[in-house]
Amino acid sequence: MTLEELKKSNSIIFESISGSRAYGLQTPTSDIDIRGVFILPKDKFYSLDYVGQINNETNDIVYYELRKFIELCLKNNPNILELLNMPNECIQIKHPIYDKITSELFLSKLCKNTFANYAFTQIKKARGLNKKIVNPVEKKRKEIIDFCTVLQGKKSLSLKEYLTEHDLDINNCGLAKIPNMKNCFNLFYSDSLGYQGIARENANEVCTSSIPKEEKPIAVLYSNLEGYSSYCKKYKEYWDWVDKRNDERYKSNISHDKNYDAKNMMHTFRLLHMAREIGLTNIIQVKRPDREYLLLIKNAEFEYDELVNTAQDMRAELEDVYDSSNLPEQSDKDQVNELLINIREQFYTLT
Repeated sequence: MTLEELKKSNSIIFESISGSRAYGLQTPTSDIDIRGVFILPKDKFYSLDYVGQINNETNDIVYYELRKFIELCLKNNPNILELLNMPNECIQIKHPIYDKITSELFLSKLCKNTFANYAFTQIKKARGLNKKIVNPVEKKRKEIIDFCTVLQGKKSLSLKEYLTEHDLDINNCGLAKIPNMKNCFNLFYSDSLGYQGIARENANEVCTSSIPKEEKPIAVLYSNLEGYSSYCKKYKEYWDWVDKRNDERYKSNISHDKNYDAKNMMHTFRLLHMAREIGLTNIIQVKRPDREYLLLIKNAEFEYDELVNTAQDMRAELEDVYDSSNLPEQSDKDQVNELLINIREQFYTLT
């Protein structure tokens, strides 16, 4: 089922603007995020075509099927629990049946860890921006031959340096594996024996050639496959990040000169504050009463280490808050399961 098909199916029981606009933390350039809940048509639910989630490519728009939504609520997933108490002005669709799904059924002491763990994930992401800023990856992608080293006598050189120093054509090189020496090869050279070279274009490893028994190697070549694999992963991660990053947000973070993603740090404290509020009041406050403080963090008014220390203190405080909380250790799974069945049966009866 596609987003377009979902819209036409009359299966959506809840839809709301989410993210920064729901928190009251938006800026003029903030995206509009949509989150919602739907109930699969009866024939698809009972068939092999079950769909748990429907979203667009950027995940700005995400709808959860009722069963998956309830499962995530039961786990006290922070992003999902907030859909149980969205500001009225953000709600675009709400079927009366959705009112049966209340936060009282799901809030438990699991929130201490689900919110705090997610908060500290945001800290890692915030510092991850610094790594990308300080360590950019060149657009031109390296090849496996850039990770080859040649040993000749007591000296080692990169393959390219070795070929240049000896005025050798890489296409006339041939490799043969050295038994019991991982990633090590004897290197041969001939302009008449039709060797395969070192590696084919866009290959992830070196290639070997058929070598006549009488030929003598000119050197030993080591191919650092692990290093090349690690580089390829880093290259992909960096350029995927470049392609998908919000340029306005990126430029804003650079201009702050704090070397961390201020928006991620803001969400760290939003989550920690929400966890504390849930432990004290049993209420999910989506629209933030601490808006001014969070916007100061978003504007990078604090140093990274200062924020991390404060976050660690807040996490420690959550232990006392939840020890004293009257929340259950976990939700009543049987009660939640009964709710899920009743809602689905009632919806199918109505439709």
